Amino acid sequence: MSALDGLPPLRDVIVRHSLAAKKALGQNFLLDLNLTQKVARASGPLEGVTVIEIGPGPGGLTRALLALGASKVIAIERDPRCLPALAEIADHYPGKLEVIEGDALAFDYHAVEASGAGPLRIVANLPYNVGTQLLVNWLTGPNWPPFYESLTLMFQREVALRIVAEPDGDAYGRLGVLAGWRTDARIAFDIPPQAFTPPPKVTSSVVHLVPRPQPIPCDGDALARVTHAAFGQRRKMLRQSLKPLGGEALLARADIEPTRRAETLSVEEFCRLARLL
Repeated sequence: MSALDGLPPLRDVIVRHSLAAKKALGQNFLLDLNLTQKVARASGPLEGVTVIEIGPGPGGLTRALLALGASKVIAIERDPRCLPALAEIADHYPGKLEVIEGDALAFDYHAVEASGAGPLRIVANLPYNVGTQLLVNWLTGPNWPPFYESLTLMFQREVALRIVAEPDGDAYGRLGVLAGWRTDARIAFDIPPQAFTPPPKVTSSVVHLVPRPQPIPCDGDALARVTHAAFGQRRKMLRQSLKPLGGEALLARADIEPTRRAETLSVEEFCRLARLL
């Protein structure tokens, strides 16, 4: 990357700015510059695209996105230690990098859409401690199609498998239902622990999600409630796990056998239950 964009190597940046990764912030920095470019390319051609990046850290993925042609990157970073390193990238790409110090969970993404930024994508090595909640928020918003044209996100492989899971599989649960309801999701590739600093104890996976133009009609909040109840007691029959939401009466109205378990239901059946709440 230093040869590609003329900026210093990432390891030098980390040392110069004393950017030891903080476990409390879920930080694992990806320093392999071939891999940061691979993540950026997984989102598709970037010309004319505005990218929202969560948790850029020292800016390895940020640099890849800009070097590969993104028209603008909006980077949301809550660790103030990283801001000077990101400012150096902003100086190198005048007008193309906007750094926002703040919490990605509280950020107003629709304001970016309203600003007329053009096609929006989210590309991020998500902090482990907030990644799942961010994804759920992006999948269950009231407006669809959403503000983004795709999501290219890095998770622990265990979480990635849950996102792309199908019914009757061990990994199938709330995340699989929510992702399957509104998107086509696939695992693009895996990244080994040793590519990160510090190396996590698990393999990571990059997941690419593309919104379905016309998902099954359903309220996101209602679907979240049904899946939370059903998978919260996944070993129990639905007549028991869904008791707080209506139990056997609700299942009868949805024409679903009360003795089935959550992992056997299709996304369509979960949506049917949600519409009846």
